[in-house]
Amino acid sequence: MPKTELKDYLHLHLLVFIWGFTAILGALISIDAIPLVWYRMLFAVIFVFIYFVIKKKPLKIGPKALLKFFLGGVIIAVHWIFFFSAIKVANVSVALIAMSTGALFTSFIEPLFFRRRINFLELLFGLVVISGLYLILDVEGNYTLGIIYALLASFLSALFTVLNGLYVRKYTAEVISFYQLFFGVAFITLYILATTGFSFEQFALNSSDFIYLLILSSICTAYAFIVSVKIMENLTPYTVILTLNLEPVYGIILAVIIFGEKEKMSTQFYVGATVILLIVVINGILKNKKKTII
Repeated sequence: MPKTELKDYLHLHLLVFIWGFTAILGALISIDAIPLVWYRMLFAVIFVFIYFVIKKKPLKIGPKALLKFFLGGVIIAVHWIFFFSAIKVANVSVALIAMSTGALFTSFIEPLFFRRRINFLELLFGLVVISGLYLILDVEGNYTLGIIYALLASFLSALFTVLNGLYVRKYTAEVISFYQLFFGVAFITLYILATTGFSFEQFALNSSDFIYLLILSSICTAYAFIVSVKIMENLTPYTVILTLNLEPVYGIILAVIIFGEKEKMSTQFYVGATVILLIVVINGILKNKKKTII
């Protein structure tokens, strides 16, 4: 393996570890999901803007693109709200396992945008994943709401990824990221003003919350996104997809170490989780082989 590729591969594992740590930070931050996401997107858009200033890159785009990025920003904002809500009402392990279904949601969403038929094998994989979720729900019924939130977050994440697959053909990933973060925080701001309003009780941060939010928005959001784009220039899609499947594994291990008994689940939960992760990995391998053949 060339030195450059090895360096990128190790960097990719670091990024997956960082993304897995995102869920840990969500559990450590004491404020609710909506203010948490508002702070995350606000800080992240500031960091990305600073990146543009330092690199002296242009941000000018047309009105049609602004509308597209507004839609993407709303989707990613709602996705993060559901994701952190899942962590708050359940725990990190439940949220990450349910979120790992995103690749399969993508398999069903892609045909709608790229005008292809749904693959029978992907449909079969979807049914197996449902059986894995059933195993989890059968013994972890008190986490049902958390699983529902995480599945909604997973679906929105898949939709967001497919839409960005269309956008990235015309715009750089940095530009897409900046505007979607900007419109996402703008959307949440309007939602808060129209409902509860900004109250000190909801948005008050203690010192640890502020530090965790800075880490979440800078390292886990702005930095991870920008670096991930550069890494994908030297690594194959197969390597990236396969490595990304380790995110829930890293996250769950970290959660058990940090939170102890709160994150320890039943044997049946881990059986169901293993079924889901195996199907996601197999799906990624088969998709990559198909693309290679084509």
